[in-house]
Amino acid sequence: MRAMVLDAPGQAVQMRTLPCPQPAADQLLIKVDACAVCRTDLHVVDGDLPNPKLPIIPGHEIVGRVVARGPNAHNFAIGDRVGIPWLGWTCGRCSYCTSGHENLCVNAKFTGYQIDGGYAEYVVADARYCFRIPDIYGDAEAAPLLCAGLIGYRALKKTGDAERVGIYGFGAAAHIAAQVLRHQGRKLFAFTRPDDSMAQEFSIQMGATWAGDSDTPPPEELDAAIIFAPVGALVPTALRAVCPGGTVVCGGIHMSDIPSFPYDILWREKCVVSVANLTRNDAEEFLTLAPNVPIRVTTELFPLEQANKALEHLRHGKLTGAAVLIPDQRPEHKGQFRL
Repeated sequence: MRAMVLDAPGQAVQMRTLPCPQPAADQLLIKVDACAVCRTDLHVVDGDLPNPKLPIIPGHEIVGRVVARGPNAHNFAIGDRVGIPWLGWTCGRCSYCTSGHENLCVNAKFTGYQIDGGYAEYVVADARYCFRIPDIYGDAEAAPLLCAGLIGYRALKKTGDAERVGIYGFGAAAHIAAQVLRHQGRKLFAFTRPDDSMAQEFSIQMGATWAGDSDTPPPEELDAAIIFAPVGALVPTALRAVCPGGTVVCGGIHMSDIPSFPYDILWREKCVVSVANLTRNDAEEFLTLAPNVPIRVTTELFPLEQANKALEHLRHGKLTGAAVLIPDQRPEHKGQFRL
């Protein structure tokens, strides 16, 4: 199979021809039809996250079809379409796993980080951590649901019943979360890079009540804010924007250092909380909710061999929605690619 491989942090991923993996007892072998490109992939490639398996095939927003299965993988049949998310395996025995917090399992393994991921033509995955994809979604449209959607959904749950919600960083996760907020009848205030009129216009299209630069105060106090941009300086900014009793949710796996800030902007029972990974229950809930909204995903397609270009577009904010890699070389895909 063809695969894009990271040999060492800080390097570009390289196209390789590798043996097709074979499924272990609990695993599925899946032919990859689409793999979305996530900011976490950038953190893996850049070396921001410690102790990746190297070499590693990145990618953890994967949609494909089952072509083989191990003897214990009974929950899917050959030909079934499945999604593979970031959380790839947990021990099932620790206090976190047995209390409904498997996302915090200290022995967890993650797709595209400790387990080879979807920047490839084939991938193996533990069948217990794969999910059926709603029929209304095409492969490329469904792929970003597997992380941008799931992490956005978990971040939204952390805001509780907040009516006025700010989102800092309007990319793949934000444009999905925005649609859920609109569906729930809540007000969204979108914050983007300074003078990013394209992102601000996009956020309004997605249902934002107001859009502005990240350093601009919102027109009214927020009940909660979600920070998807990996910028620690946004934490005190968001704390200033939320009302007493409000919550600031840090939605990324990595963030630059948070600068010191006066206690006064945290006082009056404001709360700062992070989101770590996802649970299988999150996936089941969100993939049931998505068709009912219905969530529509904006994508830009890249051929597999252009993974580095897709990562660079993400790094520099040149995407509207989510970048998606397509390994299949069928002629009908050619005209859809961002080259």
